[in-house]
Amino acid sequence: MRAVNAPLDGVRVVDLTTTFLGPYTTMLMARMGADVIKVETRDGDVLRDVGTGRHPGMGPIFLTANHGKRSIALDLKSPGGRAAMRRLVAGADAFVTNMRPDAVERLGLGPDELTAADGRLVYVALRGFGAEGPYRDRAAYDDVIQAASGLAAVQGGDGDPAYVRSVVADKAVAVMGLAAVNAALFARERTGRGGFVEVPMFESMVSFLMLEQQNARVLDPDGACGYSRTASPNRRPYRTADGFLGVMVYTDKQWLSFFELIGRPELAHTPRYSTITGRTEHIDELYGLVAEALPARTNAEWVAAMEPLGIPVQPVLSPDDLLADEHLRAVELFEQVAHPSEGTLTLPRLPMSFDGEHAAPVRGAPRLGEHGADVLREAGLDDAEIEHLRADGVLS
Repeated sequence: MRAVNAPLDGVRVVDLTTTFLGPYTTMLMARMGADVIKVETRDGDVLRDVGTGRHPGMGPIFLTANHGKRSIALDLKSPGGRAAMRRLVAGADAFVTNMRPDAVERLGLGPDELTAADGRLVYVALRGFGAEGPYRDRAAYDDVIQAASGLAAVQGGDGDPAYVRSVVADKAVAVMGLAAVNAALFARERTGRGGFVEVPMFESMVSFLMLEQQNARVLDPDGACGYSRTASPNRRPYRTADGFLGVMVYTDKQWLSFFELIGRPELAHTPRYSTITGRTEHIDELYGLVAEALPARTNAEWVAAMEPLGIPVQPVLSPDDLLADEHLRAVELFEQVAHPSEGTLTLPRLPMSFDGEHAAPVRGAPRLGEHGADVLREAGLDDAEIEHLRADGVLS
């Protein structure tokens, strides 16, 4: 019986992805219990060499993005490599790739070919742009999609466009990819059929951004896009007497409490601040009041004053701070994983729980080609065939 904290136990995924987007999707599947077989070139995923690791090809970001997986290194440009790949896919529930369409078609691994060979296969293509549009053949990485999707323009405000200082497009679309593959696997349980799922980065991030940024254009083709609250120059972490706080005063009750707290109760009777519609129109003024008030007290003093009033408040933490945060320690977000070659790793666990149970720890990220012979045997190849692939330079 499938464990409640491993909902994808028994699901096999062939993972032909690199860098951030695809590996994050499949790593989340591995954390949910799936058997993820990472197929790499003989040089390995380029992410292996990003950052300083203890050994070549085992960089820290690779270790984070690929734990829980097994690895096989194949020369997919060779007939033998392509044949071995098709044997792997024949035993899989899902095939996930972020290769460009023309490249994956040249390898004989396009959706039509693979789904025709196995009607239960869920084929997931994580692409830069949807196949039906004129941008379909363009290359895409996180920065390009941040620019194209409107995110960089929104982030820059009235100044020059700016990127979010995280690969947020890759990671947001990866979570959409996880939702898509899991939905397709669930549909297969009902229909008995797999199929082709396309998750395009551009369209996904436009949908993501326009949830609030489309605004008046939802109703009026001549209306204005943009959300005044997030566009406010005064929406930022606020300086206090000894640091910075994130403060989100939002509801009627919270604003009334805040006006009392800063000694300005009369502001509650100002017509433009009395409704959420009015406050949204004049949000920059209100956020300016917050910015003016907060330097008067320390972080701890503001937190002690605001929390009982139900005003959301939190100190600004750096990535280094997170590793020592008391809440994250209490919920054991970061777990220690013993890796056979890289020693003890500190990795975030799957953040959600199932019926109160966290997902079980998984193996550390694989060395290049570490499990090649094992997964080929599971696919039905015998030892002589595997050695032949090694001798021909197809299998590393």
